[in-house]
Amino acid sequence: MEALKEYISKRMTNIQLENELVKLIKEYNKIRDCTLLVYSATTESSIPDVALNQKDFYFIKDLLEESKNTNRKLDIYLETPGGRGETAEEIVKYIRKKYDNVSFVICGEAKSAGTILTMSGDEILMTDTGSLGPIDAQMRIGRSQISAYDYTNWIEGKRLEATRGPLNQVDIAILAQISPGELEGAINAQEYAVDMVKQWLVKYKFKNWNFTETSHKKVTEEMKEKRAAEIATALNNHSLWKTHARSLKKEDLEELNLKITDLEKDKKLKEIVYKIHAICRLIYIGGNTYKIIATADNKISFTANSQLPINNQIQIPEIAELNVKCPKCGTVYNLYLKLKNNQELDKQAQQKGLNKFPTDNILKCKCGFEMNLIDLRNNIESQTGIKTID
Repeated sequence: MEALKEYISKRMTNIQLENELVKLIKEYNKIRDCTLLVYSATTESSIPDVALNQKDFYFIKDLLEESKNTNRKLDIYLETPGGRGETAEEIVKYIRKKYDNVSFVICGEAKSAGTILTMSGDEILMTDTGSLGPIDAQMRIGRSQISAYDYTNWIEGKRLEATRGPLNQVDIAILAQISPGELEGAINAQEYAVDMVKQWLVKYKFKNWNFTETSHKKVTEEMKEKRAAEIATALNNHSLWKTHARSLKKEDLEELNLKITDLEKDKKLKEIVYKIHAICRLIYIGGNTYKIIATADNKISFTANSQLPINNQIQIPEIAELNVKCPKCGTVYNLYLKLKNNQELDKQAQQKGLNKFPTDNILKCKCGFEMNLIDLRNNIESQTGIKTID
């Protein structure tokens, strides 16, 4: 709160706040002897692009490639409402090739895919205000966004109920609308998040966990795998947390036997991190910026426009072409989305070897993996201001 009051009293512009952010990053780098990357997105916006997405990965890569700091230790200040788990995986693969040690700094919210990403850190540093969240995959059924965990559990419950006697007509009507593809997609989505967290905890977070803290017993690989599985399963357990938006604080994570570094005990570092958090909040409040990616050398701000510019010279494309890569087997699919209601566009696109974007937003790969493309559709509609046409 003190940091927020300080910047408010100075009546700083967004440009001045961004310059102050870079100054703080440089101070942080000196203290931790590292490269700090700030990835911050407002958690109070309905803009689809605010979520962690593939475009962010490319910007993160570009900024880190251009960084003048040659230190092989990376800290990431992370704040996000969530996003694509596939993007989190891409980021981890890249930063782990470039850096020997990676830590995550949590002062605001890092939910869903943000939590998955955080689990790849060697160290997790948190303030009292910082929070992670459950990793249970979310999926769109009809008009609603629901927990894949709840979805599969409900179906399994009805399956068991059906072995004991007939179901009521309401349940039968609901179950009749469920496709095997939807069910398989829900199961895959859960397993994907849990598997990544288990793998990353063992490989990175637990790599220097050699002896237990209480009994000082030697830690085996089996013990690491068991602990990782317990943590990943608990984070995915929607029935435990009740809501996907649940804020998991330091104490909650420590109860899961996840070691957290308490930033409140480091006065200087805590002050810098709280200032970074305050600056980002003020930038979001003071304009239409919704996301910031920054290092000590470069920064990128994402700004939302309330409407498309009125300019007769600007031509809105008739179709959007997209390349979608399966995260499991690497197969690339060339798809198209129509932005104008013209049947001739289908013929033209298919002549170019493009396939129609799935109307239910679910793309099933030949390897069996299912990809939810709703974020891609939302991003196209957000950037063009046009509702896509199936």
